[in-house]
Order: sequence, then C-alpha cells, then structure tokens
Amino acid sequence: MSVTDREPGPLAPSQAPFAQSEAPHAPSEVPLAQSEAALSPSEVPGRVLVPYGQGRIRGLDAEELGAHGAAMDRLVALGLPVVPGLTVPAGAAASLREPGTARAAVDLIEQLSGRRIGDTARPLLLRLSASAPTEIAGLPPDLACLGVTSAGADSLCAVIGRADALYEVWAATVRMIAEHALDVPGAVLDDALLDTPEPRARVDALLSLVARHGSQPFPDDPAQQLALAARALLVRWDSPRARRSRKAQRLPADLGVALHVQALRIGPADRSGYGTAVSRHPGTGRLSPQGSFFRGVRRSAPPPHTGEPLDRLTGGTALLEHSLLTLERHLRAPVSVDFEVRDDEISLLAASAQQRPPLRASVCLAADLAQDGALGHEEAVLRIGPAQVQELLHPQLRLTGGEDLLVKGLPASPGAATGVVVLSSERALELGADGTPVVLVAQETTPADVPGMLASAAVLTGSGGIASHAAVVARGAGKPAVCGAEGLRLDRAAGTVRIGERLLREGDPVSLDGRTGAVYAGTLNVSVAGPPPELSTLLAWADDMRRLGVRANADTAAEVDTALALGAEGVGLCRTEHQFLGGRLPLIRRVILAADPAARDEALVALEHAQHEDFRALLAAVGNRPVTVRLLDAPLHEFLPAPGHARDSAEEQRAAALREANPMLGLRGVRLALLHERLYPAQAEALFAAWADVAATGVRPELEVMIPLVSLPEELAAAAAYVRGAAEAVAARTGVEVPYRLGTMIETPRAALLAGELAEHAEFFSFGTNDLTQLTYGFSRDDVERQVLATYQERGLLTASPFARLDPHGVGALIALAAERARSVRPGIKLGVCGEHGGDPESIALCDDLGLDYVSCSAHRVPVARMAAAHSARRVRHDESGSGSAR
Repeated sequence: MSVTDREPGPLAPSQAPFAQSEAPHAPSEVPLAQSEAALSPSEVPGRVLVPYGQGRIRGLDAEELGAHGAAMDRLVALGLPVVPGLTVPAGAAASLREPGTARAAVDLIEQLSGRRIGDTARPLLLRLSASAPTEIAGLPPDLACLGVTSAGADSLCAVIGRADALYEVWAATVRMIAEHALDVPGAVLDDALLDTPEPRARVDALLSLVARHGSQPFPDDPAQQLALAARALLVRWDSPRARRSRKAQRLPADLGVALHVQALRIGPADRSGYGTAVSRHPGTGRLSPQGSFFRGVRRSAPPPHTGEPLDRLTGGTALLEHSLLTLERHLRAPVSVDFEVRDDEISLLAASAQQRPPLRASVCLAADLAQDGALGHEEAVLRIGPAQVQELLHPQLRLTGGEDLLVKGLPASPGAATGVVVLSSERALELGADGTPVVLVAQETTPADVPGMLASAAVLTGSGGIASHAAVVARGAGKPAVCGAEGLRLDRAAGTVRIGERLLREGDPVSLDGRTGAVYAGTLNVSVAGPPPELSTLLAWADDMRRLGVRANADTAAEVDTALALGAEGVGLCRTEHQFLGGRLPLIRRVILAADPAARDEALVALEHAQHEDFRALLAAVGNRPVTVRLLDAPLHEFLPAPGHARDSAEEQRAAALREANPMLGLRGVRLALLHERLYPAQAEALFAAWADVAATGVRPELEVMIPLVSLPEELAAAAAYVRGAAEAVAARTGVEVPYRLGTMIETPRAALLAGELAEHAEFFSFGTNDLTQLTYGFSRDDVERQVLATYQERGLLTASPFARLDPHGVGALIALAAERARSVRPGIKLGVCGEHGGDPESIALCDDLGLDYVSCSAHRVPVARMAAAHSARRVRHDESGSGSAR
C-alpha cells in the first residue's frame, strides 16, 4: 500500500487537523504549500504541468498522475516536505518532448525550488522519471543530471566535492538519450563504453559519439535536454521489450505513463545526499528510522555496500522521525521512504507502506495507533492474527536456502532448536546437566522418557502423530518437536540413527523446526523468541472482545504458573496420569501390578500421599480460578514396564498378561477405575484433602472433577459414587465440605450420542477431541498421520489433519448434538474443549460457533487461543449484524 492507495479526495476529518498541526517547517527555498495560488501551473495550449500537490485540486487521480504523482500529492496534503517537482499527466506526457512544454517545465521547477540552473552558488539540475497508474515492473530508468554542461561540470563537482558522483550519473543519462532520442546505435555506444571505465572519460566519449553519429549534438540548453529525455523515456516505454513486460503482467499494451520532473538540488557531500529508510526497528518494533544514506548525486541503483548508517546524517534520524510518524498514522502501517537531504533539510521522494514488515513492527504499530486514538482497540487486535502470535512466542530457524534437509515429519510442537543427537533419556539428562543443548531422538517416547524430554532442547520421533505422547508432552513443556519422521531407524547399541540413506551418530548436531516439521543437519541460527510488551497490550484488548473462555492444560504447579503468566483463566485439564511420569512412575505401576489386595492397598496409600502433595501445590498455584482435574486416564501400556524391565519374573508375567493388542481402546480411564475400585477414591480423597489444606490459607479454587472415557451412563454413575464417597470421607475427617462440580469427558461417539443421559449425572462436559476424532474416524492417532493422512492431503481427500483441525462435519456434528442434548436436560451445563484443537484458530472458531463456554490448550498456545477467540467473536458479531440474527 502506498500513499495513493486511498481514493483521491479531501483528507478525512481525523487526518486534516493532524496534517495542519504537525506539519514541519519547509525548507526556506521551497514554499510550504506548493498548491497555493502563487504556484499556479504553467499552461501551454493543450498541455498541462501540475506541481506536486495540485493534482487532486485539478480533479486528477492516479490514472493521470501516475502512482508517483498521486503519492507526492498525498505527501503534500499531509504537510510533509517533498522534493520540488511537477507531473505531466499521462494524457499529455508526449507534450514534454516539445521545446515549449519543456521550457515551461524548467521555468516552473526553478520557481518551485528557488534555484536556477547554471547558478554556481546554489546549483540546480533536473531529474526525469515515469510512473504508471499502479506500481509495476519494467518502467524506464530515471534520467538525472539534466541541465549539466561540459563547461559547468567542474564547478558542480567542486560544490559536491566528489567528481565521480556527478559523472557516473550523467554518463548513464547521456547513454540513454543518445540511443533512444538521438538515434546513436546501441552497439556503438556499448563498444565505446567497454573501453572507457573512468566516469569522466565515459561522458567525453559519449558526447563525442553523439556529435559524430547522432541526429544532433547533445545540447547544453536544459530545456532541450529535458525534451530529449522525455523522448527517450517514451521510446523506451514503447519498445517491444517493454510491451512484452506489460503483457507478462497482464497489463494493457497501450498503458500510459505520467512523466515527473524533479529538482535535483546540488550541495556539498558532507551535508547532502539521499537514502532510504523504514520507520521501525526490525528487532524491537519501535519507531526508529532504519536505512542507508548515500552522499552525492542520487541514482536509481546506488553501488552496493556504499551506504552509511542514517545516524551519519547531519541532524541524525530526527530529520526523518516526524515524516515517518505522520505517514504511519496516515497509512496505518510501517512505512518506507526515499528521501533527499540538502543543506541539512530533508525532502521526501517517495513513500509507501512497507512490504512484508517485521512482525514486531506490525504489533508495536497496532498498539501505538490504538493508544494514540488513530485505531479502535478491536481494529488493532484484528491486525495481528493468531499465527503471528505463535510466531512471536517461539524461536524460528533463520533459513538461507542452503540448508541440508535430513527429513520432514509432522509439526508436533512449534518452535525451533539446535542440539546434538542423543538416543536415550539418560544421555539427555547427562549432557543437559552440563549445559549442552541436545535433541532427544526416539522411535517413540513413554512416560519414563519425560525427564529426558524436559532436559532436551527438542524432540524427534520416528512414529506417532501430533496427538502422541511425545507431541503432548513437548507442547506442554514448550519444547519444539517433530514426530512421525518416516525412515527413522535407531541403533542404540551402536549409538547411531539412520534417516533414509544418512547415518548420524550420537553427538552429531541437528536443527529442528517444530512449526514445519523439518529437520536439518548441522547447527543453524535460531532467532530468539520474545514478543514485545505491546503484544500483551493487544492480548488484553483481545480478552475484552472474546466470548470464549481460555484455559490451559496443566498438570503441575510450574505449568500452571506458566499458563497464568500467558493469560490462562484457569486449568481446563489436569491429567493426573502425568503426575506419575519420571520418578513417580513406580507408584502407579505398583498399583496396577500388585500381586494381591494387600500389596495393592499399600501401593494406593503411597499413591494417595504423593497425589496429595501434587494437588496441594497445583491448587495453590491455580488460586481462586477454575481447575478441572481428570482422574487417571492413560493407555495401560504407558504404565507397564517394557519387556525384560520388570523387577522380577513374577511381575514380568503379570505385566505380560496385561499387555493389549490395542491399548488406546483397552483398559484405560473409567474402565481401569471400575476394575481397581480403590483407585479413583484414593485420587479423589487426595484431591479433596489438598483443597481443604489450600482453603485454610484463604484460597478457594473452583474445583471440577472429571471422569474420563465414559461410554455408558452406568459407568459415570458408578464413578460418581466413588467421588462422592471420597468427598464424604474427607468431610468426616477434616470437617470441610469441599465444593466441587462433577463432570465427564466426552471422547467416545456413544458418549456424545447419549449426552442427555450423561447430563443427568454430570454438571459439565469437556470434549476430549483427540480421542473423539480418533474414534469417530476410526483413525489411530499414533499411526495414521504418518501413513495415511499425508497421502490423503496430497490427493485432496482431506484439507488438513483432523487431529490438527477440528472436523466440522463429523466430530463437530457430534459436539453440536451432544451440546443440544445435554442442555435440554441441564440448561446450565458448562461445556468446553480440552483436546489440542483448543489451541488451533480454526477449531476455536468452530467451538465459538457451537456455543461452547471455553477452550483449553497447552500453556504455550494460550496467547494464540486468546487472539483466535477474539477474532472469532468479531466475525460472529459481524455475521449476526449482517444477517440480523442472534445466536
């Protein structure tokens, strides 16, 4: 977007006073308002010269003024200092080839600039350029140094202090005029220039060739030079090559161009020059001009590596700050400008919205504009999308295009990291203790690997999907992860991992991008994550917009602290099985593998004691917020020792007897609790006792107890009885009646269909969309993503993985049906989503459409969910206002 992107016409009321009150003092030699009556355009019969700033007054738009002329008009209207200049509209551009029009143009530029061509004290030259109605490729190059003569060149060089600065630009102008306006063959010119590298000698050679081969000698008169320059530009614009370029851009072959004549004021190189700048620092996003400054005469393409930092300008960046600030308020975007500095005064040459501005700049500007009143809070929020929030929160690989890609798997947890390969959790802990960044590589991870995962910079697995153990744990910990990397083969004994034909050894460095699923060999540069404080401001405004609540999936006090710091309103899912990871894994194993009831009871006492400690810390961290605690639910194989790793042969036999062919659909959730009848009572008593302890300190969390993997109303009724009995036991023991809600997780299709009957026993539902998706499709979430879904997406059978984006037609329909049936029985029932879809923006929008109360996601996706819920709420309001309906 440039300053011409808004339709021509008077400034909006909010812009006009701003331009008047904050307009800087113009250079003494350029009147402030070039559109005043004293500067009326010269008129030749049938031809018009339009000074910058008068186009809109004369009813002209970009079609006639060209993109550049309209842009300069807008800059003048904003009260900004611009280089003195004029436009010959597209319909009259050919008239500039005539001596009379060219003479009038020279006179007008001298009037506008307060200088005269040929004046040695305050020198002036001209610059001619062309622009089409929109920004396009293939425009003729600018022609500068019009008005210079062989006799006057030395005095100009004396003013500049750099002879080459003048002669290099002058030579390019003479070269183009010679070929396209004076009929000197291009081959003749090229041959001469090949033998003449020195700039001044090039000009002499070109002038000599024109005198010998041209239709006339190169003139000294500035008006004649300008007329020939106009002829050259228009011939170049009408060349077969230019026409082919327009055709390739799907533009009309006869597209017209406007011509622009600018003052090229000459000054000492130590106080004059030209440059480019953007308004905001790419690293901080703050208003701070960044760019390059070049001394001498402006050229279209300065030699590379010759620019100086902007702070070398006399007056520094303060010269630019007002103009950039004004433009940002007008364009409502980070901006880029071309400028000239002459005698320590700045003039703008061009201005536009910055193409692909750094994300931090966009965030900071949105907040700045809203705080200044130029935007409403909602509009500021809508400028930053949920995906951009995620990009700011996580490190990114800085790719150059030459990286060595090892494999591409599933993007299981966002972020990027680099580290050395380790093949075991133990090795990860060992090297991590020394401060060595490591990437844990495994075929798949288990609860026993969690300490090593937490010690690693990233995780890479050969199997599993984005709902696998590795993915869920990595997201919860904020670690990047890539899962389902096809062709990954580990040999722990040899300490190697083979990826396709590549062989890596433990200790080899790799780099991993959890956002794209790419894994690269070697150590790549990683950008440091860290959003600017302005993002927190935008997210706070987003919270005011959204209807959906946003909670976090958090299992420990530390995870709760992280989630609350990121804006979670509470805990939507505490997976109690995750409290048995690592060192506490033997506690639950002892319960499951107990040889007799006495051993099981002893193990349950130890489990209850450990859970009490965990729950007390968790509830204290939650504070007076809602917290949903799910009683034990994990596939049994995650708790069983691997073959050959039991404590003794008897335990090995019991473990073997419990192993299942399909553990995801086996003895888990409420089923395990009904077979081990003291399991849920032990957990619930630990939870209620912990609540009583925390309440004694004045903190009263809003406790919700959730029964998982229910398919039968009778299952829920039996488990609810266990929980009620535990509450009564704690009340009898402590005298504290713990307030709580009892609910269930809807993760089987049958539970969704029987939601009305389940609602008779449940005060809330939380949709476990990972399992609900798995069971609705009949997809194994750990296998199908790697083996099936990629092919389905390539063939167009699916547009996205249903484990990443909630399926609106099947799974979404079940949720809608369950919500309707549950509310028909219990109108006030609370409904939420706690699968990883709770952090996906499109899935959040669907949850909003379905009228759910909240979403819950991993802690590090909470800001993404907050922004997505705000965008969804704005869309819903817009849709409702457009249709006249209400939810």
